[in-house]
Formats: sequence, C-alpha cells, structure tokens
Amino acid sequence: MNSPLEWLATAVMTLDSGRRVTYLNPAAENLLGVSATTAHRVVLESLFPHCLALLEALASSSARDASFTEHEISIDTQHNHALVSVTVTPVDEPGSEGWVLEFRQIDQQVKIAREERMLLQQQANKELMRNLAHEIKNPLGGIRGAAQLLQHELGRPELFEYTKVIIQEADRLQSLMDRLLTPHRMQRLVHLNIHEVLERVRSIILAEHPAGLIIRRDYDTSLPELEGDVEQLIQVVLNIVRNAVQAMHGQGLIVLRTRVVRHVTLSRKLHKKALQVQIIDNGPGIPEEIKEQIFYPLVTGRPEGTGLGLTLAQAYVQQHQGSIECESEPGRTCFTLLFPFEREREVPTGRK
Repeated sequence: MNSPLEWLATAVMTLDSGRRVTYLNPAAENLLGVSATTAHRVVLESLFPHCLALLEALASSSARDASFTEHEISIDTQHNHALVSVTVTPVDEPGSEGWVLEFRQIDQQVKIAREERMLLQQQANKELMRNLAHEIKNPLGGIRGAAQLLQHELGRPELFEYTKVIIQEADRLQSLMDRLLTPHRMQRLVHLNIHEVLERVRSIILAEHPAGLIIRRDYDTSLPELEGDVEQLIQVVLNIVRNAVQAMHGQGLIVLRTRVVRHVTLSRKLHKKALQVQIIDNGPGIPEEIKEQIFYPLVTGRPEGTGLGLTLAQAYVQQHQGSIECESEPGRTCFTLLFPFEREREVPTGRK
C-alpha cells in the first residue's frame, strides 16, 4: 500500500541520522528534478552542494529538538532550481533517528494566487462580454435590415457600394458577437488522443504557410486518452499557434510538446496525473506592456487582431477543468496547457 505522503502536494524528504536521503515523495521528485531511486542514500550535502542555509536549518532543528522553518531558501540540484520555504522536524525514535524536511515552493504559492485572480477576472470578463454581445446583436440586425431596404430603394447602382459596406460590416460584427457567445455551448465530450488534435492543427497551419515555417513534434506517445471536446481543443491550440505564426510573420520554429506531469492542482483539486501540452515558438515575444493582460478580451498586440483568440482559448481550457499559462521573452514564448485525465463530474441542477 502506498504511503499517504505519495498524495501530498507538499514535497517531503526524510533523512537518517547521517543526513542520507531515505525517502522522497513524488512532489519532492518533481521539485528537485531527481528520482527517489537516484537520491536514495545520497548525503544531503551531495544533493544540495551549495545550500548552507539548509544545513543550518537542520542544525537549528536539532539544537531546539523542535521543528524549525526557514522561510526563503534558494536550492539547487544538478537538475533544478527553486525558491522554497523549508520546515525541518527532528525524528528521535529508536531505529528511525533523523529528520523530515517539508519543502513549499514559494513561486508555486504565487502561481496559485495568480490563478485565483485570473479565475475571478475571467468570470467577470465572461459576464461582461455576454452582456455586451447580446446588447450589440439586436441593433446590428436592425442596421443590416435597414441597409438592405435602402439598397432596394436606391435608384443609382453606383450607390450600392455604400450599402454593401454597411451590410458586410454588420455581418462581420455579427460573427464577432457569435464568437463571444460560442464558449457557452454544451461540450461534446469524447475520449481522444491529444496528438490527433495537435496533428490536425499542424496540418492546417502548414497548409496556410507552406514555406518558411517549421513545426516540430516532441510527443510522449505513451500518453493515455483524454476526455474532451475535440473542436474546442483544436480551437485552443489553433488560436495559440496562429498567434505565434503571425508574430513571426510566417517564418520560424514552433514546437508542439506533450508530457505527463504528476501531482498537480487544477481548479483547486489535486490530480495524481495530468496532461501537459506546451506550444513553444522562437518569435519576438509578447510585448511587455500587454503580458499581464493577454487573456483579457479585446487585448491584442496586432493592429488587425480582435483580441479574442486567447480569451476563447482560456474559456475552453477552463471548461476542461484545466489551466493555461504563458512565459515569454524575446526568442522564446511558451504556452503551457494542463488538463486532468480524470475530470470532476458536474452535479446537474434543476430539471431538463
């Protein structure tokens, strides 16, 4: 039977009296970038060769014979770097002397707080855009109808160009409003292979840009199937990839990467396994002035953009109980999508 520590989101390490590693839970493996098998019986100083503060925390814990917390320590292993708080608890029982170390990643706490803010902002955006779309759709129909009637009454065909512009622009705005309301349709859930979604997007983009663009695959082919809405997921990836292509003017490299990540929290629920999809490009990066607002509606870095692509992508990802994040700097922009393999079922309310 697995230890209850296996399920903790907190990274836990145990040491024996010689400061040798005796246990790492999966969260600690992820944090430190090292497997429990590799770290087993390794002396703490070898695992963290430059972390004097960690050794001082162990000494303080032993001297007080009580738990001791160091609130900000920078730890480095051969494979990873993290800023953490660590609580060291001495264990003094016959046959099991040593310490228990609990690591809490500080930037992870910042990430959770940011996700909470984004969730609240998205709910506000959703209501705003729904109300705005409904308010605009009705007069648009009237404008279009009046332009059609006016066109029939005009006696001079050369004036039809003006009514045609009115009708076309009304249709364009109507399409825009429909896109704002689209995320609220019911999902059509099926079990799917995420690589089929990525390959569909890859085919579309390469057909649109047959020269100068490279889309590289970096797939984990052992991934289990995901329960999701195929059209929504295609739209999510397509919106992100198209943004990248437009930012690079059709010339550059895009990498589509899939992995399994373990013990992640999505929508305030801990999942043992989740799907990670990363879309990475080597373009100029997102302008600094809009980095924090890229998921807000009508925010765009391009004069011809609508500012709805990433808003819709975020809405679809949220409907899949997942998360979307972006890291960007000149030469590298990475969108990371996380989806749970096991969805939390919604309890139906009301009657059909």
